[in-house]
Amino acid sequence: MNLSYWEMKSWLTNVDFTIVGSGIVGLNCALSLKSRFPKSTILILERGILPQGASTKNAGFACFGSLSEVLEDLKTHSEQDVLDLVKKRVEGLNQLRQILGDSAIDYHQLGGYELFTKSNASLFEACISKQQAINTLLFPIFKAQIFHLKDNTFHFKKINNRVIFNPFEGQLDTGRMMAALLRKAQTEGIKILNNVSVEAFSEDRNAVKVKTHLFTFSTSKLLIATNGFASTLNIKEVHPARAQVLITTPIKDLHIKGTFHMDRGYYYFRNIDDRILFGGGRHLDFKTEETMEFEETERIQNTLEDLLKTVIIPGVPFEIEHRWSGIMGIGQQKKAIVKALGDHVYCGVRLGGMGVAIGSLVGQELAGLLD
Repeated sequence: MNLSYWEMKSWLTNVDFTIVGSGIVGLNCALSLKSRFPKSTILILERGILPQGASTKNAGFACFGSLSEVLEDLKTHSEQDVLDLVKKRVEGLNQLRQILGDSAIDYHQLGGYELFTKSNASLFEACISKQQAINTLLFPIFKAQIFHLKDNTFHFKKINNRVIFNPFEGQLDTGRMMAALLRKAQTEGIKILNNVSVEAFSEDRNAVKVKTHLFTFSTSKLLIATNGFASTLNIKEVHPARAQVLITTPIKDLHIKGTFHMDRGYYYFRNIDDRILFGGGRHLDFKTEETMEFEETERIQNTLEDLLKTVIIPGVPFEIEHRWSGIMGIGQQKKAIVKALGDHVYCGVRLGGMGVAIGSLVGQELAGLLD
């Protein structure tokens, strides 16, 4: 496609910072750069019509890890690493709320609950045996005992009659969050081009040549914030991980309020607009779900529906109104990768399914790599 003189002059000439990805990381990176370099020209390239990947697809959990998830992380990370992960998630959520305000993102701190099926009694016992140790580990962050035992007051079936409650978790409206970030970026004069896929880039002494599927141009600095799609730009430490979600039609007198986790965080559900939003199940078929394809599979969707019927809202009639999937970026470690890839190229990727929690912070850290 041959661009016009005006298009080249107004959008693709004298670009100081080009950011790949208009998700939580990319937008926060752009806003931080604009604050530090107010006269700079900032361009964001987005492959989708919306911030495609996970930013507009996630379940809206303002969380930092259930007890079983923390224990799972301790199998592959040191205590200090896990403490740092949780601290960063808490700081990132606070940063997001400060940037946009609770009203703009419809934030509610209703607490988080972890459920344990009766068939998974060993996991429940493992969590209870480590509850006090984890509370002690995380006390410096929350200045309180974070995980508590509570009765199953939501009438869930086929689970242990005790659940683990965390009063610090919240929920937000993903669509409103991203719309607010986009408005803020556009107000600051940050340019965003959608439906543009970056295919390759190359550095010379003073700039980076960026090749997209539509055009090629030069930028002074290139910042990659594509997370789940990072491997397409040769960032090998990040692998895609698809997360499937469904949402019901409105349910009359819905009594479930809060965020809920099952099976080490691989299942998660919440209330939203008198509906149940339910996602997860990636662990049922890790290999198939290591993909960049936005699709749903019968195996996972049927399992989610069955859990709705038998565990979450047994005896309550419901219909599924919509299904979708998002692409996360994961790796061997859960610590985000924020580093220089060259003299003029940088990345902020591998958010490990915690993009809502740490995306703002990672975006700011990415911008902070530039002098």
